[in-house]
Amino acid sequence: MGLLIILFIFLLLINMPIAFVIGISGLGYFLTNNDIPFAISIQRVVTQTQSYAFLAVPFFIFAGNLMNETGITKGLLSLSTVLTRKMVGGLAQVNVILSTLMGGVSGSATADAAMEIRVLGPSMIKRGYSKGYIAAVTCLTSLITATIPPSLGLILYGFVGEVSIGKLFAAGIVPGFLMMSTLMITVNLTAKKRGYDIPNPDIKAASLKEILINLKKSVWAFIFPIILIVGIRFGLFTPSESGAFAVVYALFVGKFIYKELTWTSFKNALRHSVQDTGAVILIISLSGIFGYALTYDKVPVKLSQLLFGITTNPSLLLIIILLFLLVSGMFVDSNVNILLLTPIFLPMVTQLGVDPVHFGILMMTIVTMGVMTPPVGTALYVVCGIVECPIEDFIKDAIPFYAAVFALIIILVFFPQVVMFLPNLLF
Repeated sequence: MGLLIILFIFLLLINMPIAFVIGISGLGYFLTNNDIPFAISIQRVVTQTQSYAFLAVPFFIFAGNLMNETGITKGLLSLSTVLTRKMVGGLAQVNVILSTLMGGVSGSATADAAMEIRVLGPSMIKRGYSKGYIAAVTCLTSLITATIPPSLGLILYGFVGEVSIGKLFAAGIVPGFLMMSTLMITVNLTAKKRGYDIPNPDIKAASLKEILINLKKSVWAFIFPIILIVGIRFGLFTPSESGAFAVVYALFVGKFIYKELTWTSFKNALRHSVQDTGAVILIISLSGIFGYALTYDKVPVKLSQLLFGITTNPSLLLIIILLFLLVSGMFVDSNVNILLLTPIFLPMVTQLGVDPVHFGILMMTIVTMGVMTPPVGTALYVVCGIVECPIEDFIKDAIPFYAAVFALIIILVFFPQVVMFLPNLLF
């Protein structure tokens, strides 16, 4: 097991693609362990993808890309702008609300952050926002996408941990809106202190008529996650079938409602989906080798004994695990963390009476934050690269937002009913 960890860290440090880091490390374990037939490593690669439930992943990726190619994003942006017209830090507040609304469309924090920085970044620079602040707001608000359905991470967690995806979708809604409220308060305080986008007293607040007109344009994006949850709850379709439904829904809305889905945009969505799915499925396939090695060497049992030796208090143990996941998220992609660490930590927390759905929401929030933290934060580098912002400026301006997110996570740890209220009501 020592070789597995050393090889993993070494390959990570030389910036090898994460899928190959996982696969080569796992193969190294098999090559040096004579007790296990090497053929098992090949079997684990194939077996890892042989799941009907896993079909939901490529379907939702394709549906998200299709929706981004239609007029849905423009409608959501228009609604967000109207709602925040009288707020301090107006464009930054647009960023927060748009992230919340986009959660039901993109399902990916990195995709959400990349889209928003391109749409809102230039306008925010013209209004006097610093590049560090723009990057921080865009990155950290995309964290809302981690829990608002259909979150790709929640689908992977449900697939690996055999947890109800319908319940996970329902559980993510309240924390998602709480995250929105928390970040909007943070934007208000920080923007007021810096003098960003102070509204003109002569500007009138949005009228009910304006809100309803913009809401009408965006209603198809709003009802999408609701249809998914209701459909799964009442057995109209399984989570995998809901992915196929999402694709049909996106095609219908793009072609017949917004009428912006052309052959060119369809081919763009298809190309991006093939690339995204290929990257995810390669990681999932090769994680089968790594995961088998960890299980064979009884790492979950050893880690469980170590943590239970520290404390058996469920809340404190949850905080320790979340701190571990936070550090892990700084170096390893969120999807990889879900695939490798869910089988390790989920049995531990369920043994202490923590609901797997509650843990899933906490885990998804904290590992998704990994794409917004150095040294290996995908969303961080994408956003800073587009807006040409130094990493140190991002970190300095992101501190209040990190603090706000951590405060909310602590609340969710100690008050699980906040997360579990909606899934318990619906399911």
